[in-house]
Amino acid sequence: MPFSSRITEFIDSIGITKYNYAVEAEPLKICKYGDAVLKERAVEVRDIDQRIIDLAAAMAQTMHLAPGIGLAAPQVNESLQLVTIDLSVGEIPEELLIVINPRIVEAEGFETSEEGCLSVPGYSLPVKRSARILLQATLLDGRELRAEFDGLKARVLQHEIDHLNGVLIVDRVSPLKRTLIRKEISHKRKSGEW
Repeated sequence: MPFSSRITEFIDSIGITKYNYAVEAEPLKICKYGDAVLKERAVEVRDIDQRIIDLAAAMAQTMHLAPGIGLAAPQVNESLQLVTIDLSVGEIPEELLIVINPRIVEAEGFETSEEGCLSVPGYSLPVKRSARILLQATLLDGRELRAEFDGLKARVLQHEIDHLNGVLIVDRVSPLKRTLIRKEISHKRKSGEW
């Protein structure tokens, strides 16, 4: 089943009928390291209106086409606390998780693992994260979510929540490594590669 059908099926399954199907026409542009929006703290979503529903659907499509397993609204130039996650990269519709105003209310343990980022393409960096988290958020249909996550899903949620706070994986490495990466990216930007 093509992605457009799967996201439509998901949106329909949560009972939202105003979904604008035309939003799937083109993926959103993903901001890259250096874009100002990525350093801002995202604004809390107060109303789940049609704009938020359409943005969530467009973000899910963009994430899958990238391909990626997580995307935060600031990465598509929207400074809002909205995150999409799908470890199946669009293969299993039920795996798509869309959360609004997510908060980590408890965390335990630590793991360090390599992480990539759609906003820092070409880099994979070791990042220390909590091994298990308790997440509180609002779902796209307005229901409250309070659930435990561990493993890769916990890592991706923490990565995306970092984006909502203006933090990127480059900010989680040593100052020396961060300086080297910034220089590389600056050269890439000057040569038109970034």
